[in-house]
Order: sequence, then structure tokens, then C-alpha cells
Amino acid sequence: MKRPIPCDVISDDSSDAENDGEEDGVFDPQQHQQFFNQHELELDSPEMITKTAEMYQNYMQELPIPSLRGSVIPCSSWMELGRSMKQLYGQPLHYLTNIILKRWDQLRSGTENQHQPLDLIIHPSKAEATIWLVEEVHRKTSSHLHIAQLWISDPMHQRFVDGLVPELCTPNS
Repeated sequence: MKRPIPCDVISDDSSDAENDGEEDGVFDPQQHQQFFNQHELELDSPEMITKTAEMYQNYMQELPIPSLRGSVIPCSSWMELGRSMKQLYGQPLHYLTNIILKRWDQLRSGTENQHQPLDLIIHPSKAEATIWLVEEVHRKTSSHLHIAQLWISDPMHQRFVDGLVPELCTPNS
């Protein structure tokens, strides 16, 4: 099967017909603030969480996956590698990617190599490439409704939403 584009080229899907009032599919904090003010939603209501998840997913879809990666990042865990990648590339990782990194670290617990640094088990370049592949899947294919369901069921979900994402909702501003 032929690939439609090379692996290191990320397409711009801003021509999607469904951008929910966002001009050219770009995250507009003022427009979303107006939505929240108009609808007077409670911050923790399912409607508000669903709208926030939709805005979050739209924003994450706009971020390009870095195509120029050549650094070897030493790391002792998946979460540590994720934090280093965020700093190195200056962009957040998706909520679902952060959850997977945490689970991958938990999977190592109880193994004979649980105290060994991750970069001695898996080559750092392979580990980084794996994270970017998972990240691309989450950015391009995740449903905001699924994300909203997860957020509703976990009141502490903000732990895994990176701070590099602009604040999606600023009530009373």
C-alpha cells in the first residue's frame, strides 16, 4: 500500500467543513469565551466539559507533529521522556498520550528492570518516535465526546492536560 504523503510531512486539514464557528479552524479564545458567557454554563457541568473537550481537541489537531527530530533524550521513565519532549519541542502532549505514558510506567512496576533507566531498555530515539506516533493518533483521531466522558469520570483530569495549552475557559474575565 502506498503512502499518500511522506512520513515527515504533516498535512493541514484546515479545510474541514465542521469547525464549529472557528475561523479557519484556529482556536479563538475570545469566541469561545463569548460562547460560555452566552450559555452561562457551570464550569463542571457535562455541557461545559464537553464543549471544553471539543475546543481542546480542535486545538490539539492544529498542532503539527515535529518532523525534524534528531536528538537523543536520556530518560529513566516514559513520563520523564514526555516532559523532556514537551520542553524540547515547546508543545504539549495530548491528554490521552499523557495517560498512556503513565500506564506504560506503571506496567514496568514489578519487572526485573523496573529500576533500570528506560533509555537502557529501549533506545531513546525509538522511544521518542513511539510517543510521537501515539501523539499523532490522539491528535488526529480522538473524539472530543470520548475525552469529555473521561474528564467527567475523573475530576482530577487536569493533571494530564499540559500547561502549555492556552487556558480554554477563563470565566469572569
